[in-house]
Amino acid sequence: MESTILAIVLVALFAYLLGSISFAVVVSRIYAHDDVRKYGSHNAGMTNVLRVYGKVPALFTFLGDFFKGAVAVVLGRWIFRLMGIDGLDAGYIAGIFALLGHLFPLYFGFKGGKGVLTSMGIMLAINPIVLAVLAAILIPVLFLVKIVSLISVTGALLYPLVTYMVRVFQQRPALTDTLFALVFSVLVVWMHRENIKRLLNGTEKKISLTPQKKQTDNDGDHASEHK
Repeated sequence: MESTILAIVLVALFAYLLGSISFAVVVSRIYAHDDVRKYGSHNAGMTNVLRVYGKVPALFTFLGDFFKGAVAVVLGRWIFRLMGIDGLDAGYIAGIFALLGHLFPLYFGFKGGKGVLTSMGIMLAINPIVLAVLAAILIPVLFLVKIVSLISVTGALLYPLVTYMVRVFQQRPALTDTLFALVFSVLVVWMHRENIKRLLNGTEKKISLTPQKKQTDNDGDHASEHK
């Protein structure tokens, strides 16, 4: 029992610290010797990096925030195997704490992104079929509407439903995975609450591949940011 508790604590701590590496902030400091959170929507997200600095920094942000979620799950499971812990999937623990680290990063004043990319990386490691189904549904819609926040919120809402349907189709227990997906859904939707308000009143901006002029005024608050 003591070894199980120790393993859970180690996985949770490791995943949180890994999730706390905000690649939007890291990339902006390396690329521009600046902090992307000063500009645009003031969010540490890939969309803000894209809007402020362009495609190449955004790509590195995408890769970092996506794969840190997957790595957290894989290494969390490895820690459990190393310590001989069976009957409990460390991937769920690592996933939740990696997401919390991304949302509230220890290294950057607990001001992080909104969890989309990191959730996708975790999804890849937990159930890649669910990620594939969501991507097949949402990517074409993104190219049509060009509003990242709308796709992010829709994906978060669909995540528990798609998870349940995939698990049933696989003839595997669905409850744990669905509850796990529901936690992610609630966190991501909550982090997008301001975006939802702007979507409802029609003021949410569309994504652009052209870097915009840096701005630190309140107008930047109307940009949609996701990570």
